[in-house]
Amino acid sequence: MSRPRWMNWALAAGAGALALTLLLPTSNRTMPRPSALQENPQKEHASKQRLKVQDIKATDLLTRVDAKQHLGMMLNKTATMNEAQITRYMKQLQDSHGHIRSIQLMNTNGTSSKRFDRTVKPAGRLEQQKLNHTWNLAKQAVNKRQSFESSSFPMGKEKYFVVGQPSKDGKRAVIALFSQNVLNAVEEHQRKNLRMIPYPREGKFRIESVHPDTLNEITVKTGHDNANASHFYENEIVIRFRQDPSEHDMRIIHSDLKTQSARKLGYTYVFRSETMNYKQLHDYFGSKWNPLYMEPHYMYLTNEAPAEQTDVTIPNDVLFSDYQWNLPAIETNRGWNITKGNKDVIVAVVDTGVDVNHPDLKGKLLEGYNVVKPGSKPMDDVGHGTHVAGIIGAIVNNNEGVAGMSWYNKVLPVKVLDNSGSGTTYAVAEGIIWAADHGAKVINMSLGNYADAQFLHDAIKYAFDRDIVLIAATGNDNTERPGYPAAYPEVFAVSATDPDMNKASYSNYGDYVDVTAPGSSIASTYPDNQYAALSGTSMASPHVAALAGLIRSLNPDLSNTEVMDLMRQSVIDLGDPGHDKYYGYGQIDVYKALRAASGSSAPLQFWPQHVRQQMDNTLKKHIR
Repeated sequence: MSRPRWMNWALAAGAGALALTLLLPTSNRTMPRPSALQENPQKEHASKQRLKVQDIKATDLLTRVDAKQHLGMMLNKTATMNEAQITRYMKQLQDSHGHIRSIQLMNTNGTSSKRFDRTVKPAGRLEQQKLNHTWNLAKQAVNKRQSFESSSFPMGKEKYFVVGQPSKDGKRAVIALFSQNVLNAVEEHQRKNLRMIPYPREGKFRIESVHPDTLNEITVKTGHDNANASHFYENEIVIRFRQDPSEHDMRIIHSDLKTQSARKLGYTYVFRSETMNYKQLHDYFGSKWNPLYMEPHYMYLTNEAPAEQTDVTIPNDVLFSDYQWNLPAIETNRGWNITKGNKDVIVAVVDTGVDVNHPDLKGKLLEGYNVVKPGSKPMDDVGHGTHVAGIIGAIVNNNEGVAGMSWYNKVLPVKVLDNSGSGTTYAVAEGIIWAADHGAKVINMSLGNYADAQFLHDAIKYAFDRDIVLIAATGNDNTERPGYPAAYPEVFAVSATDPDMNKASYSNYGDYVDVTAPGSSIASTYPDNQYAALSGTSMASPHVAALAGLIRSLNPDLSNTEVMDLMRQSVIDLGDPGHDKYYGYGQIDVYKALRAASGSSAPLQFWPQHVRQQMDNTLKKHIR
């Protein structure tokens, strides 16, 4: 690999070893305060513990939904296989999914049973008895044509659960033991990144802890402007309840509306009535259920798209509807009717690497580069980069796991951080330059530090001068102190919001913030073919990187500065009107941004460039 001359010069001069670390939350204060005094250790530890537990609970739910999906696939795929084919299939499955420790395929009439075990070491007789008892309960359930799911139970240092599922005709069944080692991984990951233990270790990079300069008190405003409601479904309404309705409540609603079902997306419900129009539905829910908000189910038209393609796209990815609140919150589904991306527009993830074998990223990853260990694949040994990559590009509509924001954009993994989640300025700079030289149109950087390193800034300028959109997370210390690379003028800075569209309590803020994006308990891919929920501005940044990739897919004529201006102006305005230091210009709106970027209606501020491009294209057609 050849390097630019200035880069060799910098290496020869001995680039400083400023460490940049992953941007997961390092604080979870509930509100900025005017005093810079630190919270007492007990309160600080308690708030960090709550956030860690929240992510672990969400990850537990993800593992269970994923497990049930695997059992359904096993039953379907083995239905027509002979014994040799089944044995081969199970070996391949367990080789690629190490957390599936035991599988038993059986006929519910007891005529046939085959079991496939991996090493499981109960710590003692009681644990073995617990496993045997749980397995027998699963057998009893599936023999009655009922599904089974156990609570988590420990064996050794790991937690496990058992799932049983009968086939649709009830004649066959599968029982499996799943390890929840991912919970231990998420807990350890968050213990480090929440600074509940010393991390990174002082002796490695000589890093001192960073304390915020100022914390100013604010009153956070929330909400979404719903003024333009001229096009919506007459007999439908979108509702977010203050508390999810019970089954009894839903039966009452279905009876009152004379409907059989409701659609649920994240925290909101879409109801359709055969007898009421929108105004009647609004009056009904307002008077009887006192919801948090009500709004029309808007219709929308994309440029040159037939009317039947204007419905909201709901992917069949197993975890989407119940766990990926983040994508509907930023209108990703509606945006997919305008573009789903383009394989020629590459989004680089400069991070800890990516699990290149993850089935939900298969076909979406390019070869990439490992700065930490040149010549090796950019494999993720931390989990962070895999999670970031999944937010951008997990395969959509494959009946598995999560949905990424882009259906078609390729992801270029560049490993610049080692297995501690840290790396030097040189490594990060080399990774940025390598990505710039290998086709990246967008670069995501969910990493940072509070020191302004000119060496890193030069690498940023190198990529920026090559028309690349650079996106970075602001940091997670709830401080106004600028973090780098996010605070460089060439970089688009992203802070985090929670599901209520508040500034996330851990998210940094400041005048340099461009926009916000969802960052709390985000479900995405995780190493070893698993899924996890993590929180941080690290999770917010790839939402914006994916949006930039979609914009460049739709309108490749826009320059990097035009893409950034467009994203700033196509937002849900939160906080004070216009730009403010807590939300930047607001939370990204994928649909609004893609409408503005569509070639047939160039944004007004880009009109001269758009016209020039149209003229150039016309001239090329007629002049040889």
